[in-house]
Amino acid sequence: MTRVQRAYDRPLRQLAHLYGIQTAYYDVTRRRKPASPDALLLVLKALGAPLESFDDVPAALRERRQVLSKRRVEPVVVAWDGEPLKVELRVPAHRATGPVACSLLLEGGERRNWTCDLGRLPGGRAMTVEGVRYVTKRLSVPDPLPWGYHRLRLENQGQLRETQVISAPFRADGTSDESAGRAWGVFLPLYALHSKRSWGAGDFTDLETLVDWVAPLGASVVGTLPLLAAFLDAPCDPSPYAPASRLFWNEFYIDVTRVPELSKCPAAQALLESAEVQAELELLRASPLIEYRRQMALKRRVLEALAQCFFADMAERHPVLQRFVKDHPQVEDYARFRATMERQGSPWPSWPPRLRDGVLREGDYDERSRRYHLYVQWVAHEQMGVLTDKTKASGVGLYLDVPLGVHSYSYDVWRERSAFALDVSGGAPPDVVFTKGQNWGFPPLHPEAIREQAYRYVVAYLRHQLRYTSLLRIDHVMALHRLFWIPKGLEPREGVYVRYPADELYAIMNLESHRHRTAIVGENLGTVPAYVNSTMARHNVQQMYVMEYELNPRVREVLRPVPRGSVASLNTHDMPSFAAYWQGLDIEDRCERGLLNSRGAEIEQKSRRNLERALKRFLKRQRWLDSPLPRPQDFLRGCLAFLSASPSQVVLVNVEDLWLETRPQNVPGTHDERQNWRRKARHSVEALREMPPVRDIFRDVDGLRKRLKKQKRGNRENRKR
Repeated sequence: MTRVQRAYDRPLRQLAHLYGIQTAYYDVTRRRKPASPDALLLVLKALGAPLESFDDVPAALRERRQVLSKRRVEPVVVAWDGEPLKVELRVPAHRATGPVACSLLLEGGERRNWTCDLGRLPGGRAMTVEGVRYVTKRLSVPDPLPWGYHRLRLENQGQLRETQVISAPFRADGTSDESAGRAWGVFLPLYALHSKRSWGAGDFTDLETLVDWVAPLGASVVGTLPLLAAFLDAPCDPSPYAPASRLFWNEFYIDVTRVPELSKCPAAQALLESAEVQAELELLRASPLIEYRRQMALKRRVLEALAQCFFADMAERHPVLQRFVKDHPQVEDYARFRATMERQGSPWPSWPPRLRDGVLREGDYDERSRRYHLYVQWVAHEQMGVLTDKTKASGVGLYLDVPLGVHSYSYDVWRERSAFALDVSGGAPPDVVFTKGQNWGFPPLHPEAIREQAYRYVVAYLRHQLRYTSLLRIDHVMALHRLFWIPKGLEPREGVYVRYPADELYAIMNLESHRHRTAIVGENLGTVPAYVNSTMARHNVQQMYVMEYELNPRVREVLRPVPRGSVASLNTHDMPSFAAYWQGLDIEDRCERGLLNSRGAEIEQKSRRNLERALKRFLKRQRWLDSPLPRPQDFLRGCLAFLSASPSQVVLVNVEDLWLETRPQNVPGTHDERQNWRRKARHSVEALREMPPVRDIFRDVDGLRKRLKKQKRGNRENRKR
């Protein structure tokens, strides 16, 4: 620490506290890690603090105190479970009198007006800032509020203040319903799912086929990775966790053979039947990896032909498109953005200033390209609707995923720029697996800016998926509380945690959960503070139980019990498969990437063998393993039996584990060198249907889940007697 940094260390940390920055955190070994002055300065700048150097800290601290003291009311307040709302007002002591005209506009359009005397309101704490004494007053809204988003206006002595009121249920929907059974389901990334008819990667029809297959076997959940819009040309980033938008679908998954316009579009028909296209399709199907650029380019040729036919001569479907645009008005803006990006041939940060700042006009883009992007979003919306109807009819719910971030070149960052902190990246500090930390490369949401916009963007991206799913996973749920920010130019280990308004984010999530009758699952894996899990439990947000994370050879019971109301699985898409884990292939991979030295690898391999022996004893005691010399398949079935007999809400079976796949779908911290997000499933849907071991495992899982459900029902009836 330099002399200047030491001189300003205390006011710097005070300023960081006022901006919601944690000046230290406890790492995975429970050691305290103070934030460096340089990191604090850079994160403060990213949050909008008025400073350029350490010399500016005292003035920035004074200004921040003044801004907070002059904030008469918070931009957002929460009322739980329809209880009367209490709002804290902050006013100068010499003006803490007089009538307050209150006007509450409910979401449904009703307006409630009343007046109260500021001087008679109960008071709270007082503070003095720059010689001015401020006091707090607590205003109560007289009647209970319906659930929804309301606007409260307060006028006193000529000053008008407004705040967004979120009236929400305290608990999310569905996860504690006594009538709910013990469900199970399957997981497979849609891109990896493929059939004889698909184009070398899965599409919406393949997902329907998967639903049709597992529903009669007893499954009630089908899970996959995010299906959101992506950049698949230039730039090409197929990661489901770096979408081009969280507000729109990925046209890569459209089944062109089911688009209504195909039957009336000779140009598209001729293109599909051409020798050139058929030859390309055969190459795509034969490739062991998914060729995103080539497949998307081919699919786009057909979809562009369909779009041309539609806009030229298919008036009978035009009202349907118009209704879609009316219900999704932002889709026009998104289509113009994508078309402009294609015209410019570069991401938006390098566009001319007017375009970069969000002002697009006719002539800035090719009209044919704009129509294409509008059309494919409509078609994707229709096919997602058909898929949702199919799942509801079969009793199988979709399990979708909200990614933590979006691509830095995304539409969302371009259009909602103020909602993001652009000079930092989200990530994670070093831990036992990622010893150098992780930089995920996307700009995080700005915690104050999303409040100031009354969470408009957050609500929009949640609703986009909640319309279609019965179970929604929130990626890195800890980010509702805090997120690790890494300033540009610094290493991941030099990042700091920034706090988020958790109460308000849970209120939005719970409200939207009930409105869409969707249960919420929080991805709480890795190093997560205890308060995050306890808050999730209070709000009825399901936790994840992943066996590979729960194994501990140093205790008698190598696996802790599966929590009631959790989503239980052997692994996730970011982890080694079941077979790879027990073969120690993940340890070898970490050695190759420099995350483990040879001595560390030797210790971990020995620990893995000890773990295998402890698990074998555990499963035998629990009677889930009876073979004296168990094979990998026996271990797999024993572990799935343990999960299936647990009180978890859902057991999710990774389909690839059923044939002991060893190749991962994603290796976090790597990119092209590990071919992430590109690997097809080893077997097609048709082949899976004919594999007796797969059917046998599904039968076992279903039998155990039904037995547990029957026992639960019997226990409930006995209690009633």
